[in-house]
Amino acid sequence: MPAADTTVSARTESRTPAAERSATSGSDKYLGWLFAIAIAAAAFNLRPVVTSLGPLLDQVRDDLGMNPTLAGLLTAVPSLCFALFGFAAPAAARRIGPIAVVTAGMGAITAGVLARSFAGGTAVFLLLTALAMAGVAVSNVLLPVVIKRYFPEKVGPMIGLYSMALSAGTALAALVSVPLTNALGGDWRHGLGVWAALGALALVLWLPVLIAKRERGERADGAALARLPITRSRTAWALACFFGLQATGAYVVMGWLPKIFQDAGVDKGTSGVLLAVTMVIGVPVSFVLPNLAARRGDQRPFVVVLASCGIAGYAGLAFAPAGGAWVWAVLVGLSNCAFPLVLTMIGLRARTAGGVAQLSAFAQGVGYLISVPGLILIGRIYDITGQWYWPLGFLALLLVPQMLFGLRAARARHIEDEAVHPAEQAKA
Repeated sequence: MPAADTTVSARTESRTPAAERSATSGSDKYLGWLFAIAIAAAAFNLRPVVTSLGPLLDQVRDDLGMNPTLAGLLTAVPSLCFALFGFAAPAAARRIGPIAVVTAGMGAITAGVLARSFAGGTAVFLLLTALAMAGVAVSNVLLPVVIKRYFPEKVGPMIGLYSMALSAGTALAALVSVPLTNALGGDWRHGLGVWAALGALALVLWLPVLIAKRERGERADGAALARLPITRSRTAWALACFFGLQATGAYVVMGWLPKIFQDAGVDKGTSGVLLAVTMVIGVPVSFVLPNLAARRGDQRPFVVVLASCGIAGYAGLAFAPAGGAWVWAVLVGLSNCAFPLVLTMIGLRARTAGGVAQLSAFAQGVGYLISVPGLILIGRIYDITGQWYWPLGFLALLLVPQMLFGLRAARARHIEDEAVHPAEQAKA
C-alpha cells in the first residue's frame, strides 16, 4: 500500500467501526486478487505482438515487400524498443508511479497491434509495431517492480504467475495465429489485429487498480526509488549480458522458428504448432522454475541445464530439422526458460523495489541492446546463405558466453552492496 494510503488509513481507523474495518479488509483482499489477475493479464500480452507474427511472416513479407534482411530487422524491433523505452521506464515510474506506466503500456499495446493491421507499407508497419513494443518494454521492466513493491513476501510465486502467463500468451498466439487467420478469411491483417482485444481486456483490468492504488510517483514510495550508481555493480553487468544473449535466442525462435521448419518441408500449420510447443513447454516450467530458484541462494545449476538444452536443440534444428522436429521444439522451449530465470534473479539481486526497478531497467535495457546485432545478423546470414545451418550454429555458439555470464549473475549477491560510491566504500 502506498504511503499516502497508509496515512489516510491511520487517520480514519480510530473512527471506523469494527464491521466497516472488516468490510474494508475484505475489499483489500478482492483488490489483491484483482491486482494479481491484472498482472497475469498484462504478462499474457507481452509476447503475442511478436509470436502472432512468426507463422504469418511470409504473408506479411510478400504483401509489404520485405526482403529477408528487413524481416531480420523486424525481429530486432522488439529488442530496440525494449532497450530505448526500458531505460525510460524507471524515470516514468518515479514521476507517475509504476502502475500508471504499466496501464499506459497496455494502452500502447492495444493501439499499436490494432493500428498495424491497417498498415499500407513496411515503414508504417514497423512504426506501429514499435508503438506496441514500447508498451511491452515499459511493462517488461516495471512488472517485476510492481511485484516487488506490492507482493514483497511472494516474489517467487508472483514472478512464477507472471512468467507462466507470459509463456501462455506466447504459446496461444503461436498456436492459433494460422487457424485464426484462416477462419477470418485468410487475411494476415485480421489475424494480427484481433490480438488487440487481449490488450484492451488487460487495460480494463488495470484501470481500477490504478484508481484504487492512487500512486503519486516518488511520493508513493520515494525511498524505494532512490538512485544507485548501478554501473559499478558486476552482478548488474553480468545480468545484462545474460539477459541480452538469452533474448537473442528467444526472439530468433519466436520470429524465425516456423520459417526454419517450413524451409525443411514442414507445412505452415504444423510449423505454427511446433512454435506453440516451444512456448507451451515454458508454461509449467515458468511457474515452477522461479519458485525453485527463489528458494536457493545460488541459481547456477539452472543456468547450465537450460544452456545445454539450447545447444542440443539448435544442433538438432541444423542437422535434422524435420526428422526430430518435436524433440528440438521441446529442447529449444526449455532453453528459452532462461527468461523467467533471469527475471527471478533480477528480483533476488536487489533488496528494495527501487533497486529492482533500476536493475530491471539496466539489465533489460543493456541486454536488449546487446541482442540487436545478433538478431539482425541472423537475418543477414540467412539472406546470404539461403540455409539455416550457419545461423543456428551461431545461436548455439552464443549459448557458451550466455552460460558464463549466467553463472556469474546467479551468485547470491545484492547490487546495493556493489553499486556504491567510492566515498561510501571508504567509510565502510
